[in-house]
Amino acid sequence: MKPFKKYVLKNGLRIILVPEPRSLAVTALVLVEAGSKYENKKINGISHFLEHLCFKGTSKRPTPLMIASELESIGAVFSAFTSLELTGYFAKVSSDKINQALDVISDIYIDSIFDEKELEREKGVIMEEINMDEDNPMKKVQEIFEELLYGDQPAGWSIAGTKEIIRSLDRRVVIDYRRAHYVPQATAVVVAGAFNEAKMLKEIKKCFGGISEGGKTNKIKVKEAQISPNAAIHFKESDQTHLVLGFRAFDMFDKRRHALAVLSKIIGGGMGSRLFQKIRGELGAAYYIYSEEFLLTDHGFLAVSAGVDNTKVKKVIGAILDEFRKIKSAPVSPEELRRAKSHITGKLMIELETSDAVAGFYGQQEIFKEKIITPKEAIKKIEAVTAGDILNVAKDIINDKGLNLALIGPFKESKEFESVLKL
Repeated sequence: MKPFKKYVLKNGLRIILVPEPRSLAVTALVLVEAGSKYENKKINGISHFLEHLCFKGTSKRPTPLMIASELESIGAVFSAFTSLELTGYFAKVSSDKINQALDVISDIYIDSIFDEKELEREKGVIMEEINMDEDNPMKKVQEIFEELLYGDQPAGWSIAGTKEIIRSLDRRVVIDYRRAHYVPQATAVVVAGAFNEAKMLKEIKKCFGGISEGGKTNKIKVKEAQISPNAAIHFKESDQTHLVLGFRAFDMFDKRRHALAVLSKIIGGGMGSRLFQKIRGELGAAYYIYSEEFLLTDHGFLAVSAGVDNTKVKKVIGAILDEFRKIKSAPVSPEELRRAKSHITGKLMIELETSDAVAGFYGQQEIFKEKIITPKEAIKKIEAVTAGDILNVAKDIINDKGLNLALIGPFKESKEFESVLKL
């Protein structure tokens, strides 16, 4: 028997219920297909701005304080997030408070009023968030890397947008964007934890069943074009250089994704990984270094991120590339393969001990319109990866025409890295 149940309301809204009787908490999560990849240049940042505004008042709860106070009065952990392809709103509470939490979350999703004074005030908050990110090179370099890969299209733009665009947004533009994207057929409601299934289904229908259907505006497909290594160097006087080095990959539906996950873990996933041992252990050149695969519905990449001693940047880049050369040239050892698989599957099971992680696991699969698989099924797919699968996917994506480097540090010219930036 599957550990979850799926329902679809007449208006197209999808419901995923994941009962966990032993859980001490319940999470209600609303996910909608709205993110920065659904924007155009004039409104870049509006998805994230809208997420903020939904907490600023509804018809039933007209002030931000009323929303926050009610959720805090029931002991809720609550927040929201925006990514390239989705926006999420959630509240996590004890099981006896879930109906009230669901009522608040549905209210901000369905009936936010977008008061003009609150809208103008929140622009200042967004701008300070942009300032904070600009002052954080560890995060900023990730944006530079994605801009390098995708350029002037939604996948290459900042999720937060720019200050100029945020200043220009008005109430009508926000409402129009919400109407185009916050529609039931593009929305999934997930509840995970300890709850009565029949009562919860009835409660969700009461909260969300009355939303009218609407036409959904789709995102533009990502365009990719590259024939040789690229670099983006941003000068900053600093005691450490932050870099991201990686390769174009494929989308989240590709059959090679499980092999890529294991490859990434072997290269830079944890203290036992090749790069951690080489860059931090042997060279003493970085405090943090890790790799990750980032796959979305129509594009993806594999990247290594690191904070590096300014005097050892070229040496570190060379060492990273050397490990990529090795992994595409010879099969990984049985021991490395076993350790990487265990690391991935063990981490997954530990993360899924919490109801919010369970809700996210099932909800994101549904919102991206994948066939929902259970954690046990996900583990089987990882366990099925062979050394040959890893070698094949390495050969597919690790090449000069997909190689990219983004860097923030005391360097001014990309030419400084041309000699080392090649396989």
